[in-house]
Amino acid sequence: MIKKIVIGITGATGAIYGVRMLQVLRTLPDWETHLVISSAGLINLKHELEMSRAELYALADVTHENKDIAATIASGGFKTEGVIIAPCSMKTLAAVAHGFGDNLISRAADVALKERRRVVLMPRETPLNLAHIRNMASVTEMGGIIYPPMPAFYNKANSIEAMVNDAVGRIFDIFGVEVEGLYTPWQGL
Repeated sequence: MIKKIVIGITGATGAIYGVRMLQVLRTLPDWETHLVISSAGLINLKHELEMSRAELYALADVTHENKDIAATIASGGFKTEGVIIAPCSMKTLAAVAHGFGDNLISRAADVALKERRRVVLMPRETPLNLAHIRNMASVTEMGGIIYPPMPAFYNKANSIEAMVNDAVGRIFDIFGVEVEGLYTPWQGL
Protein backbone atom coordinates (compact mmCIF):
# COMPACT_ATOMS: atom_id res chain seq x y z
CA MET A 1 0.00 0.00 0.00
CA ILE A 2 1.29 3.42 -0.96
CA LYS A 3 1.75 5.88 1.91
CA LYS A 4 1.27 9.58 1.20
CA ILE A 5 3.22 12.36 2.90
CA VAL A 6 3.09 16.14 2.50
CA ILE A 7 6.32 18.11 2.31
CA GLY A 8 6.02 21.88 2.73
CA ILE A 9 8.95 24.18 2.04
CA THR A 10 8.69 27.76 3.28
CA GLY A 11 10.86 30.86 3.13
CA ALA A 12 13.10 30.13 6.11
CA THR A 13 16.69 29.27 5.33
CA GLY A 14 17.33 25.55 4.97
CA ALA A 15 15.61 24.54 1.73
CA ILE A 16 18.15 21.72 1.61
CA TYR A 17 16.14 19.82 4.26
CA GLY A 18 12.95 19.65 2.21
CA VAL A 19 14.88 18.90 -0.97
CA ARG A 20 16.82 16.06 0.68
CA MET A 21 13.57 14.55 1.98
CA LEU A 22 12.14 14.55 -1.52
CA GLN A 23 15.33 13.05 -2.95
CA VAL A 24 15.26 10.17 -0.48
CA LEU A 25 11.51 9.54 -0.69
CA ARG A 26 11.80 9.48 -4.49
CA THR A 27 13.82 6.25 -4.15
CA LEU A 28 11.16 4.53 -2.03
CA PRO A 29 8.38 3.02 -4.14
CA ASP A 30 5.92 2.72 -1.24
CA TRP A 31 5.89 6.48 -0.51
CA GLU A 32 4.07 9.18 -2.49
CA THR A 33 5.14 12.78 -1.92
CA HIS A 34 2.87 15.81 -2.12
CA LEU A 35 4.94 18.99 -2.35
CA VAL A 36 3.92 22.56 -1.61
CA ILE A 37 6.41 25.44 -1.66
CA SER A 38 5.76 29.05 -0.74
CA SER A 39 6.86 31.99 -2.90
CA ALA A 40 9.55 32.86 -0.32
CA GLY A 41 10.57 29.19 -0.35
CA LEU A 42 11.17 29.45 -4.10
CA ILE A 43 13.42 32.47 -3.55
CA ASN A 44 15.50 30.55 -0.99
CA LEU A 45 15.59 27.45 -3.20
CA LYS A 46 17.16 29.51 -5.98
CA HIS A 47 19.51 31.43 -3.65
CA GLU A 48 20.69 28.58 -1.42
CA LEU A 49 20.74 25.65 -3.84
CA GLU A 50 20.67 27.31 -7.28
CA MET A 51 17.69 25.08 -8.00
CA SER A 52 14.70 25.93 -10.17
CA ARG A 53 11.04 25.24 -9.46
CA ALA A 54 11.03 22.69 -12.30
CA GLU A 55 14.01 20.82 -10.80
CA LEU A 56 12.30 20.74 -7.41
CA TYR A 57 8.95 19.65 -8.84
CA ALA A 58 10.68 16.76 -10.65
CA LEU A 59 11.54 15.30 -7.22
CA ALA A 60 7.90 15.12 -6.07
CA ASP A 61 5.17 12.72 -7.11
CA VAL A 62 2.47 15.39 -6.86
CA THR A 63 2.87 19.16 -6.64
CA HIS A 64 0.36 21.70 -5.38
CA GLU A 65 0.29 25.48 -5.55
CA ASN A 66 0.38 27.14 -2.14
CA LYS A 67 -2.64 29.28 -2.97
CA ASP A 68 -4.75 26.24 -3.95
CA ILE A 69 -6.66 25.69 -0.71
CA ALA A 70 -9.06 23.40 -2.62
CA ALA A 71 -6.29 20.83 -3.29
CA THR A 72 -6.68 17.24 -2.09
CA ILE A 73 -4.27 17.74 0.82
CA ALA A 74 -6.53 20.50 2.22
CA SER A 75 -9.07 17.87 3.25
CA GLY A 76 -9.00 15.45 6.15
CA GLY A 77 -10.68 12.94 3.85
CA PHE A 78 -7.43 12.69 1.88
CA LYS A 79 -5.41 10.15 3.85
CA THR A 80 -1.77 10.96 4.48
CA GLU A 81 0.79 9.89 7.04
CA GLY A 82 1.14 13.55 7.89
CA VAL A 83 2.95 16.76 7.09
CA ILE A 84 6.57 17.85 7.32
CA ILE A 85 7.36 21.54 6.91
CA ALA A 86 11.07 21.79 6.24
CA PRO A 87 12.16 24.47 6.67
CA CYS A 88 9.39 26.19 8.59
CA SER A 89 9.33 29.99 8.74
CA MET A 90 8.14 31.76 11.85
CA LYS A 91 5.19 33.04 9.80
CA THR A 92 4.13 29.49 8.98
CA LEU A 93 4.75 28.36 12.56
CA ALA A 94 2.43 31.14 13.76
CA ALA A 95 -0.22 30.17 11.19
CA VAL A 96 -0.12 26.51 12.26
CA ALA A 97 -0.10 27.43 15.97
CA HIS A 98 -3.23 29.53 15.55
CA GLY A 99 -5.12 27.45 12.98
CA PHE A 100 -4.76 30.19 10.36
CA GLY A 101 -4.99 28.12 7.19
CA ASP A 102 -4.77 30.93 4.67
CA ASN A 103 -2.52 28.96 2.31
CA LEU A 104 -2.11 25.29 1.47
CA ILE A 105 0.96 24.68 3.63
CA SER A 106 -0.67 25.92 6.83
CA ARG A 107 -4.03 24.35 5.86
CA ALA A 108 -2.43 20.92 5.25
CA ALA A 109 -0.76 21.08 8.68
CA ASP A 110 -4.02 22.19 10.30
CA VAL A 111 -5.88 19.29 8.67
CA ALA A 112 -3.24 16.80 9.79
CA LEU A 113 -3.45 18.09 13.37
CA LYS A 114 -7.24 17.89 13.46
CA GLU A 115 -7.12 14.34 12.06
CA ARG A 116 -4.49 13.41 14.69
CA ARG A 117 -1.84 12.71 12.07
CA ARG A 118 1.84 13.47 12.46
CA VAL A 119 3.01 17.03 11.91
CA VAL A 120 6.69 17.93 12.14
CA LEU A 121 7.89 21.50 11.80
CA MET A 122 11.57 22.35 11.27
CA PRO A 123 11.76 25.97 12.42
CA ARG A 124 14.79 27.89 11.19
CA GLU A 125 15.24 31.02 13.26
CA THR A 126 17.64 32.16 15.93
CA PRO A 127 17.54 33.66 18.42
CA LEU A 128 13.94 32.98 19.35
CA ASN A 129 11.62 35.59 20.78
CA LEU A 130 8.77 34.81 23.16
CA ALA A 131 6.17 34.67 20.37
CA HIS A 132 8.22 31.98 18.59
CA ILE A 133 8.54 29.94 21.78
CA ARG A 134 4.84 30.24 22.59
CA ASN A 135 3.90 29.24 19.05
CA MET A 136 6.16 26.18 19.31
CA ALA A 137 4.52 25.29 22.62
CA SER A 138 1.07 25.69 21.08
CA VAL A 139 1.88 23.36 18.18
CA THR A 140 3.36 20.85 20.63
CA GLU A 141 0.23 20.98 22.81
CA MET A 142 -1.83 20.18 19.69
CA GLY A 143 0.27 17.08 19.01
CA GLY A 144 2.76 18.51 16.54
CA ILE A 145 6.49 17.97 16.82
CA ILE A 146 8.96 20.84 16.73
CA TYR A 147 12.25 19.66 15.28
CA PRO A 148 14.81 22.45 14.91
CA PRO A 149 17.63 21.15 12.71
CA MET A 150 20.32 21.24 15.36
CA PRO A 151 23.32 19.10 14.47
CA ALA A 152 24.32 16.19 16.67
CA PHE A 153 28.06 16.12 17.26
CA TYR A 154 28.33 12.63 18.74
CA ASN A 155 28.12 11.11 15.26
CA LYS A 156 31.16 13.16 14.14
CA ALA A 157 29.55 14.33 10.91
CA ASN A 158 32.21 15.72 8.60
CA SER A 159 30.03 17.52 6.07
CA ILE A 160 26.88 19.56 5.68
CA GLU A 161 25.40 16.63 3.75
CA ALA A 162 25.97 14.31 6.72
CA MET A 163 24.35 16.79 9.11
CA VAL A 164 21.35 17.20 6.80
CA ASN A 165 21.03 13.43 6.40
CA ASP A 166 21.09 13.00 10.18
CA ALA A 167 18.18 15.41 10.67
CA VAL A 168 16.24 13.95 7.74
CA GLY A 169 16.80 10.40 8.98
CA ARG A 170 15.61 11.23 12.47
CA ILE A 171 12.45 12.89 11.14
CA PHE A 172 11.82 9.94 8.84
CA ASP A 173 11.98 7.67 11.90
CA ILE A 174 9.01 9.60 13.32
CA PHE A 175 7.01 8.69 10.20
CA GLY A 176 8.23 5.11 9.94
CA VAL A 177 10.20 5.76 6.76
CA GLU A 178 12.94 3.16 6.71
CA VAL A 179 16.16 4.22 4.98
CA GLU A 180 19.42 2.43 5.67
CA GLY A 181 22.54 4.52 6.16
CA LEU A 182 20.88 7.93 6.32
CA TYR A 183 21.91 8.39 9.93
CA THR A 184 23.27 6.39 12.83
CA PRO A 185 21.17 6.28 15.99
CA TRP A 186 22.97 6.79 19.29
CA GLN A 187 24.53 3.49 20.38
CA GLY A 188 25.86 4.58 23.75
CA LEU A 189 29.47 4.75 24.80
